[in-house]
Amino acid sequence: MRNFCARLHHRHWLNVHLIGTGFAGKSNMIEGLNNAGSLPVMERVVQFAARRHSLIADNVANVSTPGFRPLDVSVDDFQAALGQAVDARRERGQGHFGETRLESTSTVRFENHGVVLEPAPIGANILFQDGNDRSLEQLMQGLVENFLTYRTAVELMNNQFDMLDVAIRERV
Repeated sequence: MRNFCARLHHRHWLNVHLIGTGFAGKSNMIEGLNNAGSLPVMERVVQFAARRHSLIADNVANVSTPGFRPLDVSVDDFQAALGQAVDARRERGQGHFGETRLESTSTVRFENHGVVLEPAPIGANILFQDGNDRSLEQLMQGLVENFLTYRTAVELMNNQFDMLDVAIRERV
């Protein structure tokens, strides 16, 4: 996830700008998601990030294992599938409440209530003498970027729940 860092800005509602990703430059896509019934979408982001965290943690744990090849999934493909699903929902005129149909990719499969990762080997194919292509720095960078993705999605979900809570309290 190339520089999947989030900077939080507080204006009218929480706006998030993601730097260097497929989301960047798309007229503040995360703000649009936040304002367009995004709980199912954010749920998928959290599921993806949680499963990818396990994958990266396994890579870190095996960084010194001879012959081990780190595995990962395409974050760009996941982002593209997510963006296409949201755009398709809006084009169908379903706006906030329509179904978000996510199309599976070569490394990410979407099921009814979850995300299944089908990782592939990563690396620059520069192997050490033990057959490993370890790069602890890159793995740790990926872990941090993935954590920031997870945390941002959870915070957006919490904001949605807080807004629902306020709306419910106003009516009671």
